[in-house]
Amino acid sequence: MGTKQLGIVTTQYYLCAEPPDELVLKSGERLGPITIAYETYGTLNPEKSNAILICHALTGDAHAAGFHQDETKPGWWDTMIGPGKPFDTDRYFIICSNVIGSCKGSTGPSSVNPKTGKPYGLNFPVITIHDMVNAQKLLIDHLGIPKLLGVTGGSMGGMQSLTWAVLYPDMVHSVIAIATN
Repeated sequence: MGTKQLGIVTTQYYLCAEPPDELVLKSGERLGPITIAYETYGTLNPEKSNAILICHALTGDAHAAGFHQDETKPGWWDTMIGPGKPFDTDRYFIICSNVIGSCKGSTGPSSVNPKTGKPYGLNFPVITIHDMVNAQKLLIDHLGIPKLLGVTGGSMGGMQSLTWAVLYPDMVHSVIAIATN
């Protein structure tokens, strides 16, 4: 009774919140264009009712499971995501996006500021959990998913999960907040 492993996975990118419709941050500052790095695992069913958003902790990224080409280390939650695992990709469509403010594919301090043509660096605006969730919502809307079956994550990912329930209660069926406040 073994479980199948996920094969090679690819990080995808979604360009959202382009000027003039930039993302308005909790601080009132505007940020855009925004790129969101994300990976998906499994298949979205025709009703689009089996989608689960996995939110990463501070040190995580979009690579939650499987392997990238020419890498030997699996994603950070590989033990949890895949066929026969708790987040069973034979049943669920799993989405994991890298938060904005990160330097791992989504718009962050190393991204080029369109106003200066140089990396934001220390001029990158302060990003809140609220801002991260609003950016994730743009991705979920782009994927055409009207309601998430679940949102989960640990630590900072748990904070994102709880924020989803507060900001978008009609878009979330359940929340699994792990080791969070």
